[in-house]
Amino acid sequence: MKRDLAFAAAVAGLLAAYNNTGGERPCRQRWYPATNLVATGALLAAAAASGLTAADLGLPAGRVPAGLRSAAGPAGVLAAGWLALAAAPATRPVLADRRITGLTWPQVAYQVTVRIPVGTVLWEETAFRGVLQAAMGRVLPAPAAIAVTSGVFGIWHVQPTIAALRINGVAPGSRAGWAGVSAAVAGTAAIGGLLSWFRRRSGSLSAPVLLHLTANCGAALAARAVAGARRVPAGR
Repeated sequence: MKRDLAFAAAVAGLLAAYNNTGGERPCRQRWYPATNLVATGALLAAAAASGLTAADLGLPAGRVPAGLRSAAGPAGVLAAGWLALAAAPATRPVLADRRITGLTWPQVAYQVTVRIPVGTVLWEETAFRGVLQAAMGRVLPAPAAIAVTSGVFGIWHVQPTIAALRINGVAPGSRAGWAGVSAAVAGTAAIGGLLSWFRRRSGSLSAPVLLHLTANCGAALAARAVAGARRVPAGR
C-alpha cells in the first residue's frame, strides 16, 4: 500500500511539474512529438514496474472497439460544434487563435497528423487517463481518483495557457490574464473529469483518445479555415 501510494504521488507530482517547467523552451518545442513519445514509453515502463497491468491502464486490445463506440457519438457532436462555430460569423472570433491562424495549411496538416496525435493526445491520455488514473485508483475510491487526476490535468495547463495568452496579446499578469489562466485550469480539469469517466465506463483509453483528438484537431482545422476565409478577397 505504501509503495502504491508513493508511486501515485510521484506520478502526480511529475505531471504537475512536467508541462510547467521548461515546456516552452525552443529545444522542447522543436522535438515535441519525439520528446513526449519517449516520455510515454518511460511512464508506461514505470507503471508496469509498479505492478499496473494493461487492463489497469485501459490498454487491452479487446476493449478498443468498445471504447470507440462509447465515444463515437460525443465525438460526432463535438466535430459538428467546431463546424458550427466556423460557419457562423458571430462565433468565428472564438476561433481566432494566433498559434493556428498564423500557420500555413501544410503546417496545420503537420499539427493534426503528427504533433497533436503523438505529442499531445497519445502522451496526455497515457499519462493521465492511463497511468495516473490507474495509480490513484489503487489507493483511492474511483470518484476521488478521477477528481485528483482531473485536478492535476488542470494544473498541467497553467504554463501552456500563459504562453497562449501571450501569443494572443494578453499579458499573463493582467486581470484578463489571471482570469484566462483560472478559466483554463477549471475548464481543463472539468474536461479531464469527463475523459476519465469515458475511460472508466468503456475500460479503454481509446474513448478519451478519440474525444481528445476530435477536440484538438477540430479546433486547429476550424481556426485555420476561418483565418483562410478572412484572407479571401470579396467576390471570389
